[in-house]
Amino acid sequence: MKFNSITPEAIEAFASIVGQEYIVLPAAAEDMMRYTHDETEDLRYEPEVVLKPANASEISRIMQYCYENMIPVTPRGAGTGLSGGALAIHKGVILSTERLNKIIDIDERNLQATVEPGVITQVFQEAVIAQGLFYPPDPSSRGSCFLGGNLSESSGGPRAVKYGVTKDYVLNVEVVLPSGEITWTGANVLKNATGYNLTQLMIGSEGTLGIITQIVFKLIPFPTQNLVMLVPFRKEEEACEAVSKIFVAGIVPSALEFMEREAIEWADRYLGFDIDRPADELAHLLIELDGNDMELLFKDAERVYEVLEAFDVGEILVADNEKQKAELWMLRRNVPHAVKGNSIYKEEDTVVPRAELPKLLKGVKEIGARYNFKSVCYGHAGDGNLHVNIVKADMSDEDWNTKLPEGIKEIFQLCVSLGGTISGEHGIGLVQKPYIGIALNEVQLRLMRESKNYLIREAYLIRVRSFKENRRSNY
Repeated sequence: MKFNSITPEAIEAFASIVGQEYIVLPAAAEDMMRYTHDETEDLRYEPEVVLKPANASEISRIMQYCYENMIPVTPRGAGTGLSGGALAIHKGVILSTERLNKIIDIDERNLQATVEPGVITQVFQEAVIAQGLFYPPDPSSRGSCFLGGNLSESSGGPRAVKYGVTKDYVLNVEVVLPSGEITWTGANVLKNATGYNLTQLMIGSEGTLGIITQIVFKLIPFPTQNLVMLVPFRKEEEACEAVSKIFVAGIVPSALEFMEREAIEWADRYLGFDIDRPADELAHLLIELDGNDMELLFKDAERVYEVLEAFDVGEILVADNEKQKAELWMLRRNVPHAVKGNSIYKEEDTVVPRAELPKLLKGVKEIGARYNFKSVCYGHAGDGNLHVNIVKADMSDEDWNTKLPEGIKEIFQLCVSLGGTISGEHGIGLVQKPYIGIALNEVQLRLMRESKNYLIREAYLIRVRSFKENRRSNY
């Protein structure tokens, strides 16, 4: 598809919509820099202009102008994504939602909340906790990522194992379609069997079908008690095997995270923790149990211990105060930052049925040995979601650029052969696009393309008909 470049007339039109102070141009190099990248490796794409609208009406006018003038638009949240999904690969407009940052309403009677997409996830979580309510999805970047971005990628996080991912908490969204039409996708109800599920169609669509401008979330009561333990294993694959066994025993942790030895060591160093871990401990599981009755949690913990007796584990650490719990979670949440600070890397977001985790981990190491790359693995083991961080280390630039993509391809083929797929929570974006044919067949891809094209075309025709009707009514 051929797009048009931004003209001075376009800048003038945009300024009339958002105001000159909410436009960033390449001449403002320092301001522009933050919009050229996300958290994906070292990718850089500079847009021709960044626009910061304040509401759905302004976004609608921008999209209408861009639609009519064939100008590409890339929606952007906080830029914390890991798939290159918010990069201006066709130049044009970056449309930032950072000014749409209001918590509009927390409805304690119906356990719902209405928010704008630029609200930071942790800010929202803390606001509802203050009302005794709970919004469980908690991606690792929760302190900086936006809720709109979470919807666009259907983000998960550690507590997805018990509570589900972002899509499980969205009742309704207001979206601006590519042609400028504004619509809600559903209703603010817990059950809805009225027509197609347009809400879920938007979630996980990575901004390709519309721009989210309001969200209605379902909330649940806040669990008041939790118990956190760190379990060291002397064999990596046994740590993965234990995950499935815990669920088979009837225990559903609120989080169950896997970290291989180097992941936890690098996080130790990154945080300045002076911890001497036994040399034979090759992997760890971080297990959290939550609820409202501590006695019941201790009983579940005893059952976890019974499961672990079948494995070669070291000394289990049970956090006995809030500070220690926070430190254990800090350790886990900082693993990706530690890896990023240690080496040039690529992070692959693999996912398989949880019982297949041992085969996935073993296969990743075997593929790494064949292609001569090193990997550091960690992730949401309770979901079968393993983050494979491939570090450049001593690999030559030539091997990194030519051989590594073949190794990544094999990792994804392994995932699919085990009943999994190529992304559990990071999305496809630019980075995974070359591999999508491994997970999806041509029929599936065609359905997606045709759905998008139909949605855009019909929205435009509706707007044209509305315009003609308005003109006739004015005569």
